[in-house]
Amino acid sequence: MAGLIKSEDIATVKDRSSIEDVVSEHVTLRRSGARLVGLCPFHDEKSPSFGINPGAGFFHCFGCGEGGDVISFVQKTEHLSFSEAVERLAQKLGMELRYEDGGSGPRQEGLGRRTRLVEAHRVAQEFYADALLNLPVARAGRDFMRARGFDGAVAKRFGVGFAPRGGEDLVRALRAKSFSDDEMVAGGLAGRGSRGLYDRFRGRLVWPIRDITGDTVGFGARRLFDDDRIEAKYLNTSETPIYKKSAVLYGLDLAKKRIAADRQAVIVEGYTDVMACHLAGVETAVATCGTAFGAEHIKVLRRMMRDEADRAPAKVIFTFDGDAAGQKAAMRAFADDQKWSSQSFVAVEKSGKDPCELRQAGGDPAVQALIEDAVPMFEFAVRTTIKRFDLATAEGRIQAVRAVAPIVASIRDQSLQPEYTREVSGLLGLEVEQVASEVSRAGRLKVDEERKPERQPDRMVEESLEPGEGELRDAIPVPDSRDPVVRAERQLLQVLLQFPTVFAAASFDALTPESFSAPAHRAVFDGIRIARHDAQQGTDHATVRAWTSSVIEAAPSAVAGLVSELAVANLPSRMDPLTGLPTSRYVSELFDRVRTIALTRRIADALSEMRRLDHAETPDPERARELSMSLQVLQRELATIKAAMG
Repeated sequence: MAGLIKSEDIATVKDRSSIEDVVSEHVTLRRSGARLVGLCPFHDEKSPSFGINPGAGFFHCFGCGEGGDVISFVQKTEHLSFSEAVERLAQKLGMELRYEDGGSGPRQEGLGRRTRLVEAHRVAQEFYADALLNLPVARAGRDFMRARGFDGAVAKRFGVGFAPRGGEDLVRALRAKSFSDDEMVAGGLAGRGSRGLYDRFRGRLVWPIRDITGDTVGFGARRLFDDDRIEAKYLNTSETPIYKKSAVLYGLDLAKKRIAADRQAVIVEGYTDVMACHLAGVETAVATCGTAFGAEHIKVLRRMMRDEADRAPAKVIFTFDGDAAGQKAAMRAFADDQKWSSQSFVAVEKSGKDPCELRQAGGDPAVQALIEDAVPMFEFAVRTTIKRFDLATAEGRIQAVRAVAPIVASIRDQSLQPEYTREVSGLLGLEVEQVASEVSRAGRLKVDEERKPERQPDRMVEESLEPGEGELRDAIPVPDSRDPVVRAERQLLQVLLQFPTVFAAASFDALTPESFSAPAHRAVFDGIRIARHDAQQGTDHATVRAWTSSVIEAAPSAVAGLVSELAVANLPSRMDPLTGLPTSRYVSELFDRVRTIALTRRIADALSEMRRLDHAETPDPERARELSMSLQVLQRELATIKAAMG
């Protein structure tokens, strides 16, 4: 049949193609006896069951059963037909194939579709690169590169180019090379409109996106001109037969050898960050292409790094911008942490600079230091989560420990949990036993979650990292009436609202909104404190009604209903038969109890802060001295009250 590759040429391609070299483009191999073994590229695994026999020229996976020769390996990994796989291998060998119709070389119509699309991208990359260096209109692109410390040699090294603004320049260049309109559209290089074909990228700086073997399969393009009708800063090639963004990493073709040798990968956020890292000597840097880092990217890197459960851990370092979006991306990466056997780290520059900006400001050493100073992913996840809470309050610390406990409970190596528990207790200023109890509880919940059918992976961890709708909605939560402390506070507020004359000014001034543990009670007391300056003295109904109205007006609207409730609710105490007021003993006991609890809470807050200072990244001896002196004052005040209470 016309177009078939001659059988002797197929045999030559198979014989001359090293299966070790071909497989090594996808999998990092190590010797095991007569075989070479690595992580299977056809299924996800943590211990290697995939191996090749270089002498025989075959591969086989004992985990999933896939096997075959070098041609079938290329077919399976790159989703090619048999003819396309042979043509691809022949191209790498520099070998000219013969076809059954008697031709001396492959005719254009005989080439496989993938080969044609890859060739079109090679031509497009050369066209863009030449435009950047030579077209006057490309000056904006050259200025962009120079402003970031990249010269012409750097542009050539990374294949950076410029897409002309005309709209059909690349289309004409590809047609001149005999590429069809359908091929240009299928490859994502052109679009089809009412007037015919138009260039997909126009007036933009473009980076070639290459697959792991080094073939250009797509482009990323950055906006340069203010009048660009497409406002998006970056455009990327859409999904095509040769480009799957979920499995492609920019720079992997350049980084794969260092990744395999160092068993380390650095994940950055943009094309210029990859360039800056490589120029600074961090040659393991790669980036995603217009999508979040995900499971398919993990599989690719695991095979490169030999991320195997029974070997010393490899190292994955994520760099993220220091803004909220960067932190959110880091937390998504943490949710995927269980898919690695490697150790995950996070590098965030304190000023918020990305690697490209950092290289401009501090040179290559600054980029190297950023990577070297990366902190464990666990520590970053904990610190990021803790930042959401006010650790100066007992409530904030309890909320924080409940949020980070699932993170500690999710650590793969159970032997590390006690050490991490101690670290978290220091960061929160809580006792180790309290944190350990919450971690144990989170662990039990995790086990229960895993036993549920159709559970979402890592759902518990992900849910713990973002505040729930209820937290955002209930700015002033309803006080817990089951708490005896809250009940004492409630009764004291009832006395102040219903009998405003029972306290001497000195006693009243000893209270502050912070004396109350419930946020709603703090808000009510704040209203009482403000209204008190204009309050009339008296116990008659009219005066008390006016007093209550003043408090409602002064307090936040969210607690207006609570003020009304407290103003009429019955007190659980007998009244003095002579005055009709609560007994002085009852009032004094309420007052002393609230003050005692408030002082105890302030002492606990100070002790907690001192513990946190011991674990702080930057020592603060002056603050430590202030806390020590404050503690002494608070403890003396508490002792005085307790002595007076008998």
